[in-house]
Amino acid sequence: MAAVGGGVLAGYWGLVTGAMPLDVGVGRRTRPLGPQTVGIQAPREVVFDVIAQPYLGRATRAMREKVRVLERGSDMVLAAHFTPVAGGRLTATTVETVRFTRPEQVSFRLVRGPVPAVVESFQLTQHASGTQLEYRGEMETDGWVLGERWSQLVAARWEETVAASLTSVKEEAERRSQSGSERPGR
Repeated sequence: MAAVGGGVLAGYWGLVTGAMPLDVGVGRRTRPLGPQTVGIQAPREVVFDVIAQPYLGRATRAMREKVRVLERGSDMVLAAHFTPVAGGRLTATTVETVRFTRPEQVSFRLVRGPVPAVVESFQLTQHASGTQLEYRGEMETDGWVLGERWSQLVAARWEETVAASLTSVKEEAERRSQSGSERPGR
């Protein structure tokens, strides 16, 4: 009986951390992520540079704890993202492709993680008062109703993490714009 309990615990740990992704293609359900929108008092190019910097440029120390670029191209990277879960006792690792379409969009596609598939994007729209940054995506899970319940848990944490990222992008882009330091790394 202890072996069964240990197996269930190991399976749960594997799913939560992304170490053992489950992608069987049976009972697939899709759910939306977002939209989340934030207004930023900074030019679109500055906002784009803030989003792209940890992937295409030199990441800050704080960002190196959250993102590690595994492979880099001119307009796309493969990156591992690290997110504390279970009250910080575990770290979920997702591996995603990140594609850059300067200056209007950054797109993400899950390669490995706690669910079979996620596609998402940051869309940047220039306005007279600054930039509107909109996040949208879709998450897929397998397993019919069980997968749907799993997606509710995962999506809640996923969208929390995105909201925190949007807040960080807003703060940094506005700081750069106000200080006149619009180039990355300054």
